[in-house]
Amino acid sequence: MSDFFGSVKQRVTILGSTGSIGVSTLTVIAAHPERFEVFALTAATQTETLLQQCVQFRPKFAVMASEAHGRDLERKCKGLNLSTRVLCGPQAITEVASHELVDTVMAAIVGAAGLASCLGAARAGKRLLLANKEALVVGGDFFMDAVKTGGAKLLPIDSEHSAIFQSLPDDERTWASQIDKLILTASGGPFRQRDPVSLRDVTPDQACAHPNWVMGRKISVDSATMMNKALEVIEAHYLFGVRSEQIEVIIHPQSVIHSMVQYKDNSVVAQLGTPDMKVPIALGLSWPDRISSGASALDFRAMSNLTFESVDSNGHDRRFPGLALAWAVLESAPGSTSVLNAANEIAVASFLAGEIRFDQIHVVNVETLESVSPATPHSLDDLLALDQSSRLAARTVVNRLAR
Repeated sequence: MSDFFGSVKQRVTILGSTGSIGVSTLTVIAAHPERFEVFALTAATQTETLLQQCVQFRPKFAVMASEAHGRDLERKCKGLNLSTRVLCGPQAITEVASHELVDTVMAAIVGAAGLASCLGAARAGKRLLLANKEALVVGGDFFMDAVKTGGAKLLPIDSEHSAIFQSLPDDERTWASQIDKLILTASGGPFRQRDPVSLRDVTPDQACAHPNWVMGRKISVDSATMMNKALEVIEAHYLFGVRSEQIEVIIHPQSVIHSMVQYKDNSVVAQLGTPDMKVPIALGLSWPDRISSGASALDFRAMSNLTFESVDSNGHDRRFPGLALAWAVLESAPGSTSVLNAANEIAVASFLAGEIRFDQIHVVNVETLESVSPATPHSLDDLLALDQSSRLAARTVVNRLAR
């Protein structure tokens, strides 16, 4: 591990380095060259962006998800005389996540595709910075058992879960006896004030225009439907070991308070900051220390008000019907959270491709949950099989709606 006194730098693998989280992670790392060095970078299809990152950070390994993209990157790296070794395929991604020389893994691959590499890092006992909420949503207790067995240190990077982590006592053995509830804040996305009837006409570009955060298209749509918050409820349940009824969601349009913990004496501890993912990323990289994130500081004099709205009043439940599915699947058969995640990934991709309407995302999720009866997963193969069968079921619903 690195520190300020000349010892070995912290070696970091970034899974999904060309996405918004990966790019922000590299920005923080670049600001602290005395503490961190990049060991490996991975990407799905953005060869040119990964090449530029290899030129700047000179990782030992660069991994593309497909062989074709890997060959393209390897040719370009050789043309620039880069010493970076290029690999390709899911197994290679897992290998650089669990490599013996790696200290820290930023898990920022979107969706269930990131599950195997997250499990690899967990089993190898890495400091695992979890920006891929689907690893927990799909993996559940199986994933948390891998973290415990491997001796990994799991640090949440979602702004909401990082806020909760920062608001809890250091000794997690005391959490159960002290916590009353966790309060996840939500911006409400771009359609908080829209008439629910009008949401059937929403375009992909409108759904991706988040008022506070700059994110990828999939997570932006999830924010617009509040499905991202449903997934975060599930994630909080597993991360912090609380019952589903101990988790509450409240809309906070300014995105200044990132989440809160209410204790049994009714005191509330909150974490505040500008809506910039470099803040939780910097904390994850440096924990238990704190380093400069590069984010702007809050200017309280410029904030006229902080407001809160219930998701159960003023028609918000009609705008965000998917939110309630979080508690429903947590109270259902094991594996139901994986079914919901798979259905939602298919539904969002279908909406972005113009196959279904925005308001039909929820229809796909509900009908898939009704059609799939999951068995308790006991292995990665079980999880992947359940994910695949759920995707096929969701695709059947999409095909019917698209006629």
